[in-house]
Amino acid sequence: MKLDKVVDLVVIGGGAAGFMGAIKAAEEGVISVVILEATKRTLEKVRISGGGRCNVTNACWEPTELSQNYPRGKSSLIGAFNQFATGDAVAWFEERGLPLIIEPDGRIFPKSNSSKEVIRCLLNTANRAGVSYSTKMIVKTIKFMGEKGFFLQCSDGTSFNAKKILLATGGDPRGKKLAYCLGHQVIPAAPSIFSFNLTDFYHRTCAGITVDNAYLSLKCGSKLFKEYGRILITHKGLSGPAILRLSAFAARELHETRYKALLEVNWTSATNDSIKDSLKLYRENYSSRTLIQKYPFEGIPKRLWISFLSYLGISPQTRWGGFSKSQEIGLCDLLSKNVFSINSRGPYGEEFVTAGGVCLNEVNFKSMESRIQKGLYFAGEVLDIDGVTGGFNFQHCWTSAWIAGKAIAKDLALGTGRN
Repeated sequence: MKLDKVVDLVVIGGGAAGFMGAIKAAEEGVISVVILEATKRTLEKVRISGGGRCNVTNACWEPTELSQNYPRGKSSLIGAFNQFATGDAVAWFEERGLPLIIEPDGRIFPKSNSSKEVIRCLLNTANRAGVSYSTKMIVKTIKFMGEKGFFLQCSDGTSFNAKKILLATGGDPRGKKLAYCLGHQVIPAAPSIFSFNLTDFYHRTCAGITVDNAYLSLKCGSKLFKEYGRILITHKGLSGPAILRLSAFAARELHETRYKALLEVNWTSATNDSIKDSLKLYRENYSSRTLIQKYPFEGIPKRLWISFLSYLGISPQTRWGGFSKSQEIGLCDLLSKNVFSINSRGPYGEEFVTAGGVCLNEVNFKSMESRIQKGLYFAGEVLDIDGVTGGFNFQHCWTSAWIAGKAIAKDLALGTGRN
């Protein structure tokens, strides 16, 4: 048995939230801060996110608007974002030597386009602040010891006496088990942010094609979810920003129905009547041209247009003058309300994001301290909070951890480190 180590703060989890919370606490005056990471490498999710680029945050600056990108937790986050939002995160990193760039779609990346620079920034800042961190340190048990704070036992026999604990284990079930053992309700995990695999998907030949401005309606059980934006055709179904956002907001319901649902796609963003008028206009004005030579929907690539015609048994060489009324009705219906059956979820759009975690009404979002166990704090995805793709999950990590670190430092400075 190794000797106990007495510290002010133990941070469980060496990811984005864990490092931000530890750094903030140390910079605010907490003397001894230790990060314990269960795996062999810290900041692993930062390293692999965004295809190795790391989507640090999103250029959504206003707190209320920012909160709308979180299917679970948006009401709790409004106040939190008023303490530390996108602009604060950008300033925090740039002040510590990491220049950032904003892409046209609002995603914010390191200027170097390398997640290694984000990791380097966090590690260097932690080192300057005096934060220590260890890997392969699995916390097996935590016991509240009254005035002595917390006793932590690790799998290798190392133990700690800590005045405060910050639980920042992301989606790792071990972290949620620790929260449960300390009296917290934990909402079961469910995958969030994924593509859809569709039954009898006849657009497989169009894999790789994107369509902007599509309208989506998802019927899942008794609930209806709607989304608008860009979609991507895959070999098995649909993906792209609008699909990933839709999957995030319907994640819990889709999980409950075992990913069986109906998806309706309007490929043109126009109404049924408007599509009908366009087809009628082309039949009248371009009667000598073929359907493949000239068609009215600029947002639909030619290969996809051919796929629609093929599905309806219409030759692309048909002239508009010979385009029948029944064909017009069929094509109009297909373009405006194309219904597919979802049979399973596809690959993640952003790795390891899940719905579920520590119940939010058991956490004080002004400080991120537990309402159940004084001296215990939370940050990041261990909470029942998840955002859509685009940097929002990292923003929640920065925000909740920054608030927790500041609150921990203030509490210790007031002499309440021992409960």
